[in-house]
Amino acid sequence: MRRSLGIEEEQRIEVIRMRRRHLRGVMAIEKQVYPRPWSPNLFLSEMADETNRSYLVARISREIVGYAGMICYGDEAHVTTIAVDPKHQRRKIGTRLMHDLIQTAIRMGARAVSLEVRVSNWAAQRMYGEFGFRPVGVRKNYYQEIGEDALIMWVDDVHTPAYVDRLGDIIDAVPEVVRPAAT
Repeated sequence: MRRSLGIEEEQRIEVIRMRRRHLRGVMAIEKQVYPRPWSPNLFLSEMADETNRSYLVARISREIVGYAGMICYGDEAHVTTIAVDPKHQRRKIGTRLMHDLIQTAIRMGARAVSLEVRVSNWAAQRMYGEFGFRPVGVRKNYYQEIGEDALIMWVDDVHTPAYVDRLGDIIDAVPEVVRPAAT
């Protein structure tokens, strides 16, 4: 516990499984960061299939500050969504979500993980690079609503001890608590 540093308990980042009750906060972020947001029903449908899907939320106190989801089929997992509330970005919340997603993918039997990211989203690409993702292709006009291509990124061998050590190094650099967001 870091109370001795003067950081309040409610600033602790907690990552938990997404539930129906979290959808109001998830949708508020979804509408801010995506020109064509998913519907609540799509999230509910994804969350209902617990055999090969995992959806998480990050919260500080009771406020939803980010979320992420993936599907795992066979030995491959695919990140379907990840977003952080713009007022909470650059606080390692996305890193924490990605770490927990990949750990879940490994538990589900994944050996590789893929995702798509806007070609202009350098910040996200850098974060994914920390996890070993590398570009493997481009999906032309994938984000049709904004006329932007998607970079396909992939990481292999996530099940190996070396990669698990990498995950440990990444999470060790992520604070459990964060400073209050600037207002």
